[in-house]
Amino acid sequence: MKDKIFTFKVYFEEKVYRVIEIPGEKSLYDLAEAIVKAFGFNFDHAFGFYNNIENLYESDEVYELFVDMGQSEPGKKGVKDEDVCDVFELHKQMIFLFDYGDDWMFLVECKAISDRVSKVRYPKVAQKVGKAPEQYPE
Repeated sequence: MKDKIFTFKVYFEEKVYRVIEIPGEKSLYDLAEAIVKAFGFNFDHAFGFYNNIENLYESDEVYELFVDMGQSEPGKKGVKDEDVCDVFELHKQMIFLFDYGDDWMFLVECKAISDRVSKVRYPKVAQKVGKAPEQYPE
């Protein structure tokens, strides 16, 4: 699955989302960077992926940048060594939490897994719907 392209629909709100295509061989760190940039944010804060959509603090599958920074906790994994293809499967959803101070939350859903298209640069924002919020509103 490393050679496949994973297509994610990343929701900020129901009518504000981005569709992102990224190779399965890329890390969760790379996916996080693609999400943040797709919404026009600066990639300047810690983040994590959580599998409990209703209450991320009760997730049993957790991937956090903190682990890669040496702040390991039992049951949590880092984002730099975990590949997209090893974490996501078709229709799987996770919460992406960016900036633990401002708590920007996005619902990330794997919508498709397909073959790579030659001469296309990935990661790629395939669709933008709705106006993204300001990261640092006045």
